[in-house]
Amino acid sequence: MKIKTLIVDDEPLARDRVKRFLRDEHDISVIGECGNGREAVAAIKEQKPDLVFLDIQMPEKNGFEVVKSLNEKTMPAVIFVTAYDQYALQAFDVHALDYLLKPFNRERLHKAVSHARDQIETKRIGNLDERLASLIADLKAEKKYLERLVVKSVGRVFFLKVDEIDWIEAAGNYVKLHTGREAHMIRETMNGIEAKLDPDKFLRIHRSTVVHIDRIKELHPMFSGDYAVILRNGTELALSRNYRERLLELFENQA
Repeated sequence: MKIKTLIVDDEPLARDRVKRFLRDEHDISVIGECGNGREAVAAIKEQKPDLVFLDIQMPEKNGFEVVKSLNEKTMPAVIFVTAYDQYALQAFDVHALDYLLKPFNRERLHKAVSHARDQIETKRIGNLDERLASLIADLKAEKKYLERLVVKSVGRVFFLKVDEIDWIEAAGNYVKLHTGREAHMIRETMNGIEAKLDPDKFLRIHRSTVVHIDRIKELHPMFSGDYAVILRNGTELALSRNYRERLLELFENQA
């Protein structure tokens, strides 16, 4: 019997890598792909896959939120795909959650699939949501987010407190940190800087934009159904549809 498999990752190249490696697993049938968490929840409920490769850092809903959106009847076997560091991955092992650490090879994927295959055959998928809740609690307790950054600018080097950052803009292999009327460039990717910032303080609103939540003044609806994010200093930023749901939920919860 074929194992119906769904691949969820916001990066097309990452999805292609999983698909390519899965060709060696003859009982795996890839039934679909999703580029964000919202699509993943809908696809899991509709297509009822046996196995899901689930990226953790994604727009709209991250991988953890996808699992929390499912009930026991629709819960497939899950292999998390993550860029967490080795220290955090110990928590995955403790809570018996399968994962692939990017970048992974064929052998590591085969090992994860073999374990998931055993779970599916013996129907030992239950209580995933409970194990996930425990994992998230442990990760929050262990995770130390950045409190300051080292910035090199015009012949000087200084520390910048992350709470001074209003918003962050992608600029190739760099990111631009906007602080009031100033802006500072550091060599870092957008995904890299986002992973180091406290998600309770900073929110991705666009593939190229992260904003300090406390700096948001209002959401301005546009004629097209999109929104603009207005900061307290008057800066207007575009809100991508892929990231809109999480920001709207934040506003609704604080209303």
